[in-house]
Amino acid sequence: MPDGEAGAAELLLGGRMRLRQFRSGHRAGTDAVLLAAAAPRVEGLIVDVGAGSGAVGIAAALRSPRAHLELLEIDAANCALAQENLEANGLAARARAIVLDVLTPRARRESGVADGRAELALTNPPFHEPGRVRSSPDPARSRAHVFAGADEDPLASWMRAVVALTAPGGHVVTLYRADRLDALLRACAGRLGALSVLPIHPRADAPAIRVVVAGRKGSRAPMRLRPGLVLHREDGAFTDLAEALHRGEAVLGEA
Repeated sequence: MPDGEAGAAELLLGGRMRLRQFRSGHRAGTDAVLLAAAAPRVEGLIVDVGAGSGAVGIAAALRSPRAHLELLEIDAANCALAQENLEANGLAARARAIVLDVLTPRARRESGVADGRAELALTNPPFHEPGRVRSSPDPARSRAHVFAGADEDPLASWMRAVVALTAPGGHVVTLYRADRLDALLRACAGRLGALSVLPIHPRADAPAIRVVVAGRKGSRAPMRLRPGLVLHREDGAFTDLAEALHRGEAVLGEA
């Protein structure tokens, strides 16, 4: 269970979303804002894989008022908090949070999470493989940042599960480390087409630190590299676009 108690609800996206998070452990921030802003508007099912407290999926569902939402999270405490956040944002009638090890097909079936249904799948996979970094002593924070288990290619296993949940022709949108773009593209190969890659730069003169990669299940369209997004000006303040994204007043375009 995450260390400490959940804090009071914060107003995010310019007051459009209410979100409670644990005071310590993994917390939603700019990565969640960017991933949600890259999500296309849909009318079918949205799944947020590795949802944490639900920030990404909730933001996407608020922008798609006819869509249904499933928040899939392995940590029971975070999942319970995500369900509270669904209710606080008026989404309980069309959304649910589910405790689930999404990498296991049997667990997905037993939880009533059928493959091949999602019009949109959103995910921010763990950034690190086991043994490559020192894990946090907080179990929930560790799971958010480091793949569990001893899979030889955990990112490929993760993306395989995400794509399995997606309907033919459906959208998959992922945020990941820029220095691991090669691994992410390998994990998408043969599963997604029409890939678009959006580099995220902390400053105009700095290398990208994140990428948003979007694709369509079953598409054979070629990949495109989009102009990069710069987050901060020289004085450290957000750029106008980054500020608008954080206020919920801009999006990053359709996937």
